[in-house]
Amino acid sequence: MTAVLGAHLHGGYATATRPMRVVAVDALTAEISHFRFVPADGTPPTPYQPGSHLIVSTGADGVRRNAYSLTGDGLLPTSYDISVLRRGAGGGSDWLHDNVSTGDLVDVEGPRSMFAPVLDQRNALLVAGGIGVTPVLSHARAIARDGGCADVVYSYRPGHAAHLDDLRALARCPGITLHETHRVDATVETLIERLACQPLGTHAYACGPAPLLDAYQALASEAGWPAARVHLERFTAPEPDPGDPFTATVSSTGAKVEVPAGVSLLQALADHGVAVPNLCRQGVCGECRIPVRSGTITHRDFVLTEAERAAGNSMLCCVSRGVDIEVDL
Repeated sequence: MTAVLGAHLHGGYATATRPMRVVAVDALTAEISHFRFVPADGTPPTPYQPGSHLIVSTGADGVRRNAYSLTGDGLLPTSYDISVLRRGAGGGSDWLHDNVSTGDLVDVEGPRSMFAPVLDQRNALLVAGGIGVTPVLSHARAIARDGGCADVVYSYRPGHAAHLDDLRALARCPGITLHETHRVDATVETLIERLACQPLGTHAYACGPAPLLDAYQALASEAGWPAARVHLERFTAPEPDPGDPFTATVSSTGAKVEVPAGVSLLQALADHGVAVPNLCRQGVCGECRIPVRSGTITHRDFVLTEAERAAGNSMLCCVSRGVDIEVDL
């Protein structure tokens, strides 16, 4: 007699790629649309931590994989909701806007958590710029649900704000405050003010364009915030320089992989038949982190902490480079 142990294989805990049905598409602004998905097989959606994202397969062939932040609080969801900015570059966001309608089936992976809240925080400072409001809204909704406290700073161009009504509604909850800004100087002033007046035990979280995140980090440092309490999520990264050529050794086979200037280790490994899971290819998601046994690493990602970089035992192979490194693959 064969025992069947399926207790934790319940469909409601699925995170692998699976088809989901689009049940709503709503325009939030001229450039941002909100998409709502439910599992095609009728199982309940998997709960998730605030700040999590979905990976959506896009393009006519479904090969491209794009990550989008979930906007719900994550507790017992009835659907997965994402808001997508049309970037105008012909990528996955444009494809979703142009090709996906209510009733369509789309392959989805996740949820995945890479921007989760610290569970023992006493307060949160949440900073959003533009479409970066999506994970911040998720955090704010979870905090409001649990009766917690959060200061929310939302910087946006008038007429281009997504989920502004949602944030204003949350600001009516005890413990949630909202500060709206429309100009760079006003955003900086608000950040200085809010960073200076947070109670002990506060953690800060930010998502938005690179200039906002750079200012947020610099101002937090100037205000004396420990780096461990300053969190952020990037959706784009600056284009890195080509870097110097180097050689990587694959520990399992001893193969020497030459990595030319302008070619990533991720691509060089793939060309040698060594596949590494990857997503953003910009050093902002952490998907392609690999273990390193030896050698000198030049870290160029936006994911690893200073302590993780100093340890020298892992790297993001989509952007980081090295000298005579041996990768544990």
